[in-house]
Amino acid sequence: MLRRAIEGAEPSAARSTAWWARLSGVAAGVAGLAINELSAALIDPPGAAVPGVGETIIGLLPAGLINFGKDTLGAADKPVLLALVILFVLAFSALAGQLEHRRRYAGAGVFALLATLGLIGVSDRVSSVRGYLPTVIGLLVGYVLLHTLIERLGQWRPRRAATEADGGARWDARRRFLRVTILTVAVAAVAGITGRVLSGAANSVAQAREKLRLPPPARPATPVPAGADLGVAGLSPYVTPNDDFYRIDTALQVPVISPEDWSLKVTGMVENEFELSYAELSALPLEEHLATLACVSNEVGGDLIGNALWRGYPIRHLLARAKPKLGADMVLSESDDGFTAGTPLQALTDPDRQAMLAIGMNGEPLPLVHGFPVRMVVPGLYGYVSATKWVVELKVTSFARDTGYWTPLGWSAKGPIKLASRIDTPRRSTVDAGIVVVAGVAWCQHVGVSKVEVRIDDGDWQQAQLAETAGPDTWRQWKLDWQAPPGTHTVTVRATDALGNLQVEAEAPVAPDGATGYHTRTLEVR
Repeated sequence: MLRRAIEGAEPSAARSTAWWARLSGVAAGVAGLAINELSAALIDPPGAAVPGVGETIIGLLPAGLINFGKDTLGAADKPVLLALVILFVLAFSALAGQLEHRRRYAGAGVFALLATLGLIGVSDRVSSVRGYLPTVIGLLVGYVLLHTLIERLGQWRPRRAATEADGGARWDARRRFLRVTILTVAVAAVAGITGRVLSGAANSVAQAREKLRLPPPARPATPVPAGADLGVAGLSPYVTPNDDFYRIDTALQVPVISPEDWSLKVTGMVENEFELSYAELSALPLEEHLATLACVSNEVGGDLIGNALWRGYPIRHLLARAKPKLGADMVLSESDDGFTAGTPLQALTDPDRQAMLAIGMNGEPLPLVHGFPVRMVVPGLYGYVSATKWVVELKVTSFARDTGYWTPLGWSAKGPIKLASRIDTPRRSTVDAGIVVVAGVAWCQHVGVSKVEVRIDDGDWQQAQLAETAGPDTWRQWKLDWQAPPGTHTVTVRATDALGNLQVEAEAPVAPDGATGYHTRTLEVR
């Protein structure tokens, strides 16, 4: 009877040990990822394996799947992809733990496979051999920890002949195994936190940015009129603070570029190719301009839009220096992270359009997430064809020869911004009867907004009060005082541009060239 009990307990104990082996693999995998991030922060930030693998995956995905993720997840698409990559690594790490438990060094093959995928992922991001070291170090340390854990686990393995002495020995082995496991998790936590600190605000580029002082503009921006901000609670401010400005880009890891290392190449169909350093750019007569930027993925009523004061140098002057050749009609700008945007050459050479290489945003150097040290700003075009951040090259070419990143994925090649309006307040769906201030913003960059109208339910359109503006390249605030009676009411807004064109009422999705339709809010008036 005792023998049957022992034999019956052995499969259960074996299953339990197998799960501990998988857990050991997960712990070692977490530690390996953390060591990789720490090593990348110390050696070469582009050597971080998870973002590298994520970018490789994006490059292999079909257009339909990329657009599906973009439309479904919005700004969460990058975090979700990174989370999936991490889960993939941990799942294979668990498999490595199970194999290592069954046969000595068997888990090394799995970790070698993960290392190979990591090296492939960073291959397009690193500029030297040292960029590969973080991946090698992370996976090597991860496997050493796994091997150590499995050895400790092996000393805890149940045996057929159970004695009191064996039980005591196994209990000591269990405690040693748990101590090593806890130590592994602690190493992962310390390495991960340290890597984050070193790659965040404490890195040398962030420190250099903090110390950087922008040269004053030779041509300051048009002063913001006193009446540009209506002072309505809940209404978007005329100038969007940097911390609140929307961020949409393809970078899974924000490029970290020192101003001393940055340069811009002007190449392609030009008579004079040249290269420009940050010091040379900042020494040119800079200009300031207020301009609203918007993402093509902005839904009707969405918040992927912001207005800021940009300081930089007109791109048209650089192109005049390069002298585009006959047949050129597009400039393909490239980011440090590999993103490209195709901008009509005419938009960049138009003397009435303040297209610039910007180095400043709202009076300070560009934030890292918004393109530091240099980005493009082109009023009147959606960001996917114009607002390249971390820009490193301007290639003069043609639409027949080249395409930007999003065009092969089914998006329009030129992307002019559409006239639109939005209701910002009331933010709550329930309001008190009486005077209710309905307010929002309207925009049609490079053309301007001349009128905003509001309709309550199916009534007549009422003209709203328009705020002042510094120019046609920025949005305009508007408001309407409404005597709201009790009941359920629908509030709708529409705008008219400076040329007399009325906003498109027909609803259309964001793809392929921007959403259309009137923004509507339903309010319950008590």
